[in-house]
Amino acid sequence: VQLQASGGGLVQAGGSLRLSCAASQINFSIYTMGWYRQAPGKERELVANINRVYRTNYADSVKGRFTISRDNAKQMVYLQMNSLKPEDTAVYYCNARDIIVVWGQGTQVTVSS
Repeated sequence: VQLQASGGGLVQAGGSLRLSCAASQINFSIYTMGWYRQAPGKERELVANINRVYRTNYADSVKGRFTISRDNAKQMVYLQMNSLKPEDTAVYYCNARDIIVVWGQGTQVTVSS
């Protein structure tokens, strides 16, 4: 089982980024897919997730700014991040959860003020 995240980078405050996560070797459609983030010196936290029936859940800090989506045919999950703030700076991780939990490698998002 593999998750490959991409799309991170450096952006100015107010800008946008789109993260992508490609899954392989899993029955993708049954998994709850999520994005987590970890800032320096802080614990990893849930940003957003989307379950098998496309129900979404967001951290209060990103509601209205971030949108999670999935494409089961392509086995992809996305995180559209708009109106980025410096406090969104973190390493972002893709996650797949069902009976087992799988983590992808992180992708760095840096938002400059």
